[in-house]
Formats: sequence, C-alpha cells, structure tokens
Amino acid sequence: MRVMAQMAMVMNLDKCIGCHTCSVTCKQAWTNRPGVEYVWFNNVETRPGQGYPRRYEDQDTWLGGWELNKRGRLVLKSGGRLKKLLTIFSNPKLPALDDYYEPWTYDYETLINAPLQEHTPVARPKSLTTGKDMKITWSANWDDNLGGSVEHGDKDVLAAGLAEKIKFEFEQSFMFYLPRICEHCLNPSCAASCPSGAIYKRSEDGIVLVDQDKCRGWRMCVTGCPYKKIYFNHRTGKAEKCTFCFPRIEVGLPTVCAETCVGRLRYIGLVLYDADRVLEAASTPDDQDLYEAQRQVLLDPEDPEVIREAERSGIPRDWIEAAQRSPVHSLINTYKVALPLHPEYRTMPMVWYIPPLSPVVDAVRDTGYDAEDSTNLFAAIDALRIPVEYLAELFTAGDPEPVNAVLRRLAAMRSYMRDINFGREPDATIPAGVGMAEEEMYDMYRLLALAKYDERYVIPPAHAEQAHNLEELATECSLDYEGGPGMGGSGPFGESSGGASPVAVENYRMLHERQTTDSLTDPADKKNRVNLLNWDGKGRPKGLFPDRGEAPPAGLMDGTDPNAEGKPTP
Repeated sequence: MRVMAQMAMVMNLDKCIGCHTCSVTCKQAWTNRPGVEYVWFNNVETRPGQGYPRRYEDQDTWLGGWELNKRGRLVLKSGGRLKKLLTIFSNPKLPALDDYYEPWTYDYETLINAPLQEHTPVARPKSLTTGKDMKITWSANWDDNLGGSVEHGDKDVLAAGLAEKIKFEFEQSFMFYLPRICEHCLNPSCAASCPSGAIYKRSEDGIVLVDQDKCRGWRMCVTGCPYKKIYFNHRTGKAEKCTFCFPRIEVGLPTVCAETCVGRLRYIGLVLYDADRVLEAASTPDDQDLYEAQRQVLLDPEDPEVIREAERSGIPRDWIEAAQRSPVHSLINTYKVALPLHPEYRTMPMVWYIPPLSPVVDAVRDTGYDAEDSTNLFAAIDALRIPVEYLAELFTAGDPEPVNAVLRRLAAMRSYMRDINFGREPDATIPAGVGMAEEEMYDMYRLLALAKYDERYVIPPAHAEQAHNLEELATECSLDYEGGPGMGGSGPFGESSGGASPVAVENYRMLHERQTTDSLTDPADKKNRVNLLNWDGKGRPKGLFPDRGEAPPAGLMDGTDPNAEGKPTP
C-alpha cells in the first residue's frame, strides 16, 4: 500500500441554478487576457446539450482517455509513443475554433463617438482573434437553458442512444446544469500524452499542472484529455488548464469557483488513496464496474493501518486529520451519493457529482401527487427511466443501478427531513429502506443543506517543509513571467484595467487572513466611511449600521442632512 493525498471536489447538481458566477470569476482570475479569450477553465453546461467544446464526449472522433487493448492492457486511445512521434508535427484530432467559439467584442467606439444622424449607430461584433467583423453563431453557453434544443438537441452525444425516449421540445424536456472544471485525475491521460513531459501531477496534493517552461505546444494533451479541459494559448504557444487555484489551496483557501458559488454546491476536501491500485482499477474490464473500482481505491482515513502507512509516506498528521473530516470522502464513501464523471474514460477523475433529484421531483409534481412523499418518489425513480438513463450515461458508464441508489437516498433524505421540519415523529423505516441509520441520514442532510464554510471546505495548508518545492512549482507554473500568460494587463474590469498580480504564497496568505479574521480592520482615519467592496461581511463597521440602542441620526427621519446645518437633503 502506497498512500498518497489528493485534493478533490464534489458538486451537488441539485443546487446548481446555472448562474455562471463560477465561470465568470474564474475567467477574471485566470483567463482574462490575450491568447485565451475562448478559454473557460470552468464552464456550466445545460444538459441535455452538446457541452463545451461541442460534442467533446464523442471519443470516437477526439480519441481522448484510455482504452484496453486486446491483451487487456491500458493504452491511450489516441495511440502510443510511436504514433505520437510520427504525427508530432501534425495532430488533426483537435477541436477547431468553431467547436469552441470565435470570441468577440463589440465596436463600442463607433457606438459612442458616432456623429448625430438619422439612424441609431450599431456596435458591430468584432472578432478578438482577427479583429474583423463577424457573425455570432456559437458560444460557450449557446444552448443554455435548452436554447436551440429543437435545432441542436439531437447532437448531444449521450442522448444519441436515447433519442426515442427524449423529445426535444422545450416545454416537455427535462434539464439540469453541469459545472465542469479539470478533473485532476488519478490516471491523467493528458500527462501521458505530452511528448515534452510538461504536464505533471503534484505528489503533495495530486493537482495536475502544466510546466510552462517545458511545454512546446505539441497539443497532444488536448487530444488526450477526454474532457477537453486543456486549452492552447495561441499567443504564447503553450498549453493551459485549470490549476485548482493551487496558490489559494496552499494557504487553506478554496478555489475561486467554489468561493464564489452562489448555490454553495461545491465541496472541497482531501482524500487518501492507494497509488499502487490505480492501474489495476483503471484496467477493470467492464466499463460499468469502473465506478466501484475507483471508489475502492480511496482509503478509509480512520483505518489505523492507513494512518500508519500515510505517516510513513510523509503525509503530515494534520493532513490525515483533514482527510478524516473531508466532506468529499463522506459524500463518496460514507454516504455514497457522489459519482464520477465518465468513469469509462479510465482517467479516474477526482471531481465527482451528486446527480440531480429535481427532474424526478418535477415529474411527480406534474402528476398532481405529493412530490415529497417517499412512496411517490421511490416509485417515480423506479419507473422514470429518463433522466435516470441519461444520468447513468454521464456518471456510471450507462449502469442505472448506482444512479438509482443515489436518487433513492436523496429522496429518502427529503422525505425523512420533512417530518422533522413539520414537527412530526420521523419515520425510521425511510432511512432503513436505503441502508442508512437515522443519525447518518441527518448528518448527510446537514452536510448537503446546512453545511458551514469550514465544513464544505476542509483544506489543510501547505507545510513549511514543503515550501521549497512549492516555490519551485509556483515558478514553473507562474503566469507572470515575461511574455507568459499572465502578462498583458488583466484586471477585474477587462484586460487593460490593471497589472498582473504575481503568483506568490504571501499574497494568498494575506488574503486568507483577511477572509478568516474574527475582527474587522477599521482604519482610524476612516471611521465613518465604509467601502462595501472591501467589507467581508463580518462585524459591524462604524458608519454602516447605527450603534445598538441609539436612535437614528437626525435627518434620517425628517428628510434633512444632519451634517448640513439643517438644510433639506436634496
């Protein structure tokens, strides 16, 4: 047994409202610069839908991930070393710009400075890659909320085998949102595909990164990634991908997408796994057995033998304790409600999903029956093969049984907690019917519905003894070296609104202290002025709220300004 640590994420799809806040904040933090205008490290897809880039799940075309050869050995779907050497200067198995979308802006200069005329001037769309006028035909979010489903719905790769059961009529179809980032896999095919060895998996926390100095822009990694979460920067000629916000993780902060998630649907935690069993699990013959095989690779952090081997492997004690408190481990292995995305790609993804129960609930409600009743919900899950079959294509290689089991647990939790919330005696047979104890079901409810910040994000900070290695990694993956991806002036209001901030542990440590402090910084010279952009929501800064027990200042009730010597407030 060789125990290693892995930072992982679970997303509860029942809570995603499709607001795209995660995508926008990630864009502003990482890809708001020239060369990666089309790149979204985080994107939110509407399902059913084609995804981003279009039809990325069609591995017959893109050849991403791994497959078993005739001898049962794991090989890259895109070919081995010899094939890569022969095609190293020509790799046609790549999504074109049209499969992503041609990024654009608008000719605001003409709109603003046009002279007085009879007709209203128009801000024409301009391509950010060519600078010429263009017609907008696609984007990263074109089919949001089933937009264009009548025209494009049948192009969903997963729905191809379910076409007879899915009617792409907006008012009749089901839908849900699927946020996606890099999976930071245990068996990353992108790293195995890179001829330069530029993509590597950090031994400390399992985050997969691209060494910008080693990258030569062969783009084999783009082909090799079945999730198409590696992108090519056409300005620098380098590959880029989601970094799991590693500078924030190192000081105990969650990723930007998780920090800003409106629905609070993301959970981040540490899991321990047996590195010696990854190849065996990824080589499982039957695709539908891969989910359970991957779950077995994850170790019980409470097991004394696992603890002993983890310490022998150099994993710090507080990291082991963090793994014991990890919400990710609880959702995957304790409550068994999280599932991996496309395990059949055999990359062993470490961003897992709790499938949505909402479409099933809506189906029951539309019939006029009580959608919270466990009997109705269980019957609907058993009878309603859509979206269960569609969810199975996403999360369990087409096997509906694990998805059914998860949905039944979520339905049981909903029904069991309704009795408690209504002050009725809870029915112990409901959790027992899905193999759970009452206390265990209540704990699952707390984690899924009411979890506080430090329960959703259990992230142990990096240790001082790792500082040298982490500094080297920050240099290799930095975005601010001369000519690098971070140069070009990125800021919160566009690429020219500010200079690039260096990737340094100290910067994020200060951010962590500001976000987790119990007291509010209140400069003496600004006692009565509060900048809402810098207020973290903690405490009662002077000038924002009236002091407790005091009457509101004169002028707030009679329409006058108390600082204007009795003059009426304009």
